[in-house]
Amino acid sequence: MLEFWVDPKSRYFKDIFGIGKQLILYFASGWRSALATKTLKEMGMKNVSSLEEGFTEWKNLCYPT
Repeated sequence: MLEFWVDPKSRYFKDIFGIGKQLILYFASGWRSALATKTLKEMGMKNVSSLEEGFTEWKNLCYPT
């Protein structure tokens, strides 16, 4: 669905992808967010990055949640 959410021509477009803010994607281990970030960059988005080690590692390091 991600590709449909990002495409402004899609009826599934989500406004969050069109506002120009920096987006940081994260999933539990970081693999899916890395793939999603790669896909979004290939679609031309420049304001997207991935939390490299994932949210699980973020919590293990006791960073704020």
